[in-house]
Amino acid sequence: MEINKQQKKKKWFLPLVLSLLLSTLLVFITVFTSFSSSSSKLYKTPVKYELPRFVESKLRISDTSKDPIPRLAYLISGSMGDGKSLKRTLKALYHPRNQYVVHLDLEASADERLDLAEFVRKEPLFAKLGNVRMIVRANLVTYRGPTMVTNTLHAAAILLKEGGDWDWFINLSASDYPLVTQDDLLHTLSTIPRNLNFLEHTSDIGWKESHRAKPVIIDPGLYSLHKSDVFWVPEKRSVPTAYKLFTGSAWMMLSRPFIDFCVWGWDNLPRIVLMYYANFLSSPEGYFHTVICNAEEFRNTTVNHDLHFISWDTPPKQHPHFLTTDDFQKMVASNAPFARKFGRNETVLDKIDTELLGCNADGYVPGGWLAGNTNVSVLDYIIANTTKLKPGPGAERLKLLINGLLKAEDFHAKQCS
Repeated sequence: MEINKQQKKKKWFLPLVLSLLLSTLLVFITVFTSFSSSSSKLYKTPVKYELPRFVESKLRISDTSKDPIPRLAYLISGSMGDGKSLKRTLKALYHPRNQYVVHLDLEASADERLDLAEFVRKEPLFAKLGNVRMIVRANLVTYRGPTMVTNTLHAAAILLKEGGDWDWFINLSASDYPLVTQDDLLHTLSTIPRNLNFLEHTSDIGWKESHRAKPVIIDPGLYSLHKSDVFWVPEKRSVPTAYKLFTGSAWMMLSRPFIDFCVWGWDNLPRIVLMYYANFLSSPEGYFHTVICNAEEFRNTTVNHDLHFISWDTPPKQHPHFLTTDDFQKMVASNAPFARKFGRNETVLDKIDTELLGCNADGYVPGGWLAGNTNVSVLDYIIANTTKLKPGPGAERLKLLINGLLKAEDFHAKQCS
């Protein structure tokens, strides 16, 4: 009986051992072959690295133009009753090389906005060159609210999409006016780097921390069709720690690369800061300043000046003085290319037209591109001479200002400080 059991055990034991040996051999061969194949691919075949398929991976700081003469992109905005002033400012700023967006907010009547639209559409120069466009679907812009920032970004996006190549973006209102000709301005800007951003700014926000940064406000212009002042939320918030707040003037000249960054926002900083400033009082005096000074790519491109002559009380109040003929010499002595704030039909504007700009009967400022009236017969001449500049005394004044800013010993110390 015992012998039979041993014989049966031998019968199945030997096949089992052979089966285990065969299985082990097969596993070894499989592993070795797989490892050899992987090693061969790893060491013999170069691996192609593919970038993630995100929009952000395709975005970068845009190159500046190599054109000897720069081009400017303007936003000129106004509200109820500003239509006539806006037209005058537009003509005084006009140059065929530049691009323009005009905007009358929803507080202006439909008739006033329609009149401006007809002016843009029918003016022979604008119709021929196509470089003036109006925001037809008007925004409601609340003074002291973030809707002024959103309106500026809206205009900048239109100019990026439709305005072709330009080098700097300048935001003005209907109560601004130039103190130099566009030939003066373009001539002077042709001598400086085009990545520079002119905006008055400081990190010393002082009383604004408790009066603007910590309070929370709601701008009715974000949801209402009727203009009213901002209103306050009882709760307060702490100052951000992820980025540093900056403040300054709401008027600025920003480079094309920085405007690209603000609109595309490929590292998300412009969007995060915009969400914060959506509840910030007087956000136009802080949004662009905070973005540029917290962006590694741009903080060393700032020039601490807003290119404006503005007359303030001491200490400053909410609004600057309205400028009159009494301020004319101070405006000229400032060497600034722009001034504000002007009342409608203020007589000092006529003095500026006559003594500084040399406006013709049509309200346009003569230059290398324009020798006479802007009738249809000279349009071909104008188009052929858009690169011809005739800088005057304004160019010398502006050169003094910009050279003084760029060559100042504390120039770098004033960048995002």
